[in-house]
Amino acid sequence: MGIFTKDIKTMEDLLVHGLQDIYYAEQQILKSLPKMIEKATNRDLAAGLKAHLEETNKQVERLQKVFEKLGKEPSGTQCPAIDGIIKEADETAGEIEDKAVLDAALVAAAQAVEHYEMCRYGTLIAWAEELGHDEIVRFLTTNLNEEKAANTKLNTVALRKGVNAKASNAA
Repeated sequence: MGIFTKDIKTMEDLLVHGLQDIYYAEQQILKSLPKMIEKATNRDLAAGLKAHLEETNKQVERLQKVFEKLGKEPSGTQCPAIDGIIKEADETAGEIEDKAVLDAALVAAAQAVEHYEMCRYGTLIAWAEELGHDEIVRFLTTNLNEEKAANTKLNTVALRKGVNAKASNAA
């Protein structure tokens, strides 16, 4: 029956479902980041991914506080979107031999994840504001701002730190 079930009857239910979605997504990201860090050969890329791994742990803690404020047990619901993004990244990385090209692919995969998260957090903030959950908006906004900053750092690594230039010169 798709990602939505008949259990979603109200906007409040939709908010909780969205929170479960991003909670699951963050858990999957925690599992995939160490693999990306291991594959990265560019120092700046590896350092940025390591820093974001630490941030992601804090984001999960904030989401747990959000569930607590709503009187809900923290839980995830499978998110086919993040599963697909991660699967595509893994498959692409497995097809690339040149390390410079692999670094460029890792940046692209990480940015796909960041954009998904920015989309989700933006929507959740709007819904929480509409429902008057001001106490959780702060946690979600902090997570959103960290995702935006991570994306900006990835842009810098790709463009100013030379990942794309090095990949374009690969044999």
